[in-house]
Amino acid sequence: MDARMRLIIQIAALISVIQAWVMCWKYALERAVRRAGRPLIRYGPLFPREQERIQNLNYIYNCNDVEALWMLRMKRAPFARLVETFRSRGLLQDSINTSVEEQVAMFLHVVGHNQRFRVIHNTFRRSMETISRYFKQVLYAVGELRGEMIRRPSGQTPPKIHGSPRWYPYFKDCIGAIDGTHVTARVPRSQSAAYRGRKHYTSQNVLAAVDFDLKFTYVLAGWEGSAHDANILTDNMSRPDGINIPDGKFYLEDAGYACRPGILPPFRKTRYHLNEFSGRNYPRTAQELFNLRHSSLRVTVGRAFGALKNRFKILDQKPFHPYSTQVKLVLACCILHNWILQRGFDEHVPDEEDVEPDDVVSSGHGVEAFDNDVWKNKRLEWAEAMWLNRGQCRI
Repeated sequence: MDARMRLIIQIAALISVIQAWVMCWKYALERAVRRAGRPLIRYGPLFPREQERIQNLNYIYNCNDVEALWMLRMKRAPFARLVETFRSRGLLQDSINTSVEEQVAMFLHVVGHNQRFRVIHNTFRRSMETISRYFKQVLYAVGELRGEMIRRPSGQTPPKIHGSPRWYPYFKDCIGAIDGTHVTARVPRSQSAAYRGRKHYTSQNVLAAVDFDLKFTYVLAGWEGSAHDANILTDNMSRPDGINIPDGKFYLEDAGYACRPGILPPFRKTRYHLNEFSGRNYPRTAQELFNLRHSSLRVTVGRAFGALKNRFKILDQKPFHPYSTQVKLVLACCILHNWILQRGFDEHVPDEEDVEPDDVVSSGHGVEAFDNDVWKNKRLEWAEAMWLNRGQCRI
């Protein structure tokens, strides 16, 4: 290639570069003209918005116990102590713009009222990303309290039993009650059949043990709603990390469970629920008297579940979170439930007469074949002893 041809190629390349530059400059100029004619996006004044947010937070922090109970689902004292615990242990930290109090308050609004992040955004004037981030952090922080808040029973006779001839000495080795409850769940449509049980809606079946102070001592969440309570317990007791029942001790159960070491159900096909003995419908047999006193003790687990769902609406309504998060939320709510009860009962805890029976005891679902003869005989002996001594105390 001679020098003349190389010069022509170089000139052509230079012209192409100039044309490309001119086109880019023209496009940028036209874009600037279009933007100049477009109306500007008007943002709200940032300072008044920040002032409104601070006023809202001050109202939450400085309200009385009645208002705190409605907004935060707990009174002021347990809320302040919870925040102090998170801060002192380094589980949560104040950021430049968001205090630990606000982080916990946003979390409690979500679980207490089952509110979407968009609603929390309107209340706290925080971005969706900020709310989501702190929700996860607080959920983790609450979970870190599990070891000290979900404690196994001590094994000693509970004061409620020891101080009453209705139950002592027959139930002196009873350490609580076990039952399952259905928590509304949101799962993919392809899995909905497995999670739809007798409640006719998708749910997870939660197995829990409760002591006679209404505190949870064991919680197992995540089972499909179609799983039977007795099958969940049987599987759990066979696992090394499952519920551990000390030798000689037992939990109260409903008639859907087999009578065996560590598990004491009532007599089947016999009156059981408290409302069946109301008025002058006194027990007429030893088995009915045993069932009445058994039911009056086991109602504690129903009251605990009732308080849990009354307080945390995210467990009683369709949640808006992934299923793995839904399982963690059950445990977190049980931890917070125990935390609150350390400082006394409140309006969210139902009375015994307000607990609606959720199980059917007229049938044992075919579990009679798995009953343990030794424990069946123990139950019968206690029932006969109660009947002989029924005049020593109120029924």
